[in-house]
Amino acid sequence: MRPIARNLIVALLGLSMAGAAQAAKVTRVDIRGLDEAMTINVRTSLSLVDAIDRDVSGRRLGYLVREAENETREALEPFGYYSATITVERDRDDDTGDTSVVITVLPGEPVRVRESAIAIDGPGADDRYLNQEIAAFTPAAGDIFDHGIYEASKARITRRLAERGYLDADFTSRRVAVTRTEHAADIDLRWDSGNRYDMGPTTFVQSPRRILRDGIVEHFVYWDEASYYHQGKLDRLRESLAKLDYFSSIDIEPRPQEAVDGRVPTTVTLTPAKRSIYTAGLSYGTDSGAGVRLGLERRYVNDRGHKALAQVDWAVRRKTLTTQYRIPAFGWIDGWYTISAQAADEQTDYIDNRRIEFVGARSGEINANWTAVAAVHALRERWAYEAERRLGTIGPHDYRYASYTYPSLRGEYLDTDDRLYPRRGIGGAVVLRGGLDGAGSDANFLQAQVTARLYRGLGERTRLIARGEVGHTLTDSLVDLPPNLRFHAGGDRSIRGYAWREVGPRIGDEGDKFPVGAKNVITGSVEFEQYFNAAWGAAVFVDSGSAFNDAPDFRTGVGVGLRWRSPVGPLRIDVARGLDDPDSGFQLYLNIGPDL
Repeated sequence: MRPIARNLIVALLGLSMAGAAQAAKVTRVDIRGLDEAMTINVRTSLSLVDAIDRDVSGRRLGYLVREAENETREALEPFGYYSATITVERDRDDDTGDTSVVITVLPGEPVRVRESAIAIDGPGADDRYLNQEIAAFTPAAGDIFDHGIYEASKARITRRLAERGYLDADFTSRRVAVTRTEHAADIDLRWDSGNRYDMGPTTFVQSPRRILRDGIVEHFVYWDEASYYHQGKLDRLRESLAKLDYFSSIDIEPRPQEAVDGRVPTTVTLTPAKRSIYTAGLSYGTDSGAGVRLGLERRYVNDRGHKALAQVDWAVRRKTLTTQYRIPAFGWIDGWYTISAQAADEQTDYIDNRRIEFVGARSGEINANWTAVAAVHALRERWAYEAERRLGTIGPHDYRYASYTYPSLRGEYLDTDDRLYPRRGIGGAVVLRGGLDGAGSDANFLQAQVTARLYRGLGERTRLIARGEVGHTLTDSLVDLPPNLRFHAGGDRSIRGYAWREVGPRIGDEGDKFPVGAKNVITGSVEFEQYFNAAWGAAVFVDSGSAFNDAPDFRTGVGVGLRWRSPVGPLRIDVARGLDDPDSGFQLYLNIGPDL
């Protein structure tokens, strides 16, 4: 070959290789014609998307563009679209090599379920709960054959079989035939349930050390051995053990592979929690002044599961000491026997008050939503209103005294999707208490109080919160009732914009009056919350109400608040102003902890 011809061939090959190797960069991939879910699935399936902002050869780019159609088509099939019309266009800047790609999709007619044969054979065929799941299977005949919905329904029935004790269940048929030309899908899905297992022996292991005698934890095995197996029984056992707050971890392991005569043994491994809990915190109130809170709780005092608590709230003008001892109660309904004592001393601008109260109570869970507490109270209280001393109604060192022994009954209701941040929920409480003159009390009285909270999510980050309270006292001797048994209004959990206990009957000189409590109370609140992101939000609210003896004199406060969903619970900072001549200007409130 002559040198000139050889050089020409080499040059042509070099130019060809340079063109093939010329770099290109995908800067953008647009997907048009699909809804959000399909767009996301297509985008995550495209190799082109992985190449964005990367230098690729022209040959590689051409391959990715050709593959985009197939990848898009496969990404649409899970949604039931098998006959989409797909157009892939690219626009290249010859100077920079930057390339944008537009994928336009016409989904076309979807594949729909034509025939659906879903069944369970074996003993499970007569299980009405499983038959309900079969009846609820989707996609049903006539529905678009969405793979995600189909797989979720299939997994739900498989899970329900296991939950209800059909632990050997397996598929005998698992087939979906798609006829593209007819846009039809035929489902053939069958299980053989196998025999249903029963509950076997339950063994408890406390490790690394034993803190409770066996009878305490074994009590929560509420089923009989040889009763039918159900995962819900084990879930309820876990919930009951967790509520005791004795253990840091609870591992419940059913062992069907060791079943004898169809009975599944279960091992429950319990790891003890830290025995003592120490708490400390700072506080401040306009009435009480600066303070500190210290507490000690013993999760378990002995191997019978007894608990003990001591807490001191020590502020400049208000001091409280609380002690409590609790014993597990298993008769009738699970709960606690509680013996508690509280001593309090309050020396504020409007009252000089000291009291001591002993309470014996029995609490229990009635059902998933209701809990109840029945108690007997023994109260001794001494008080004097500073306004009465200034007016000369009583002497400078005189006091009123009261002794009351009375029963009380409290019922609490809670139904919510989330205790920390409910978006759908309702909670409330009903309290009844009363005493008889000559039967341990200085006067006759009967008192009822109802409180309620309602939560409704109005959008992804928006909530409406409503709160209400109604209380009434039947007595002819209000003057003999100690302040602790009277109703008050005002403050962060009552009517924001007014100081604690500011709203209600008052005594004192004009411009210097102080609350004395009332027979009745009515309060209400409406609050609107808007979160700007996952953690921070704001609120506006209106509170109104009154504490009164005869006719209510309503007071209304309005305000704004800052919200933070902190790691330890919601934090709420509110600033409010009363609209009806409050004693002071703006009120500032700080709360942290669960909404319910």
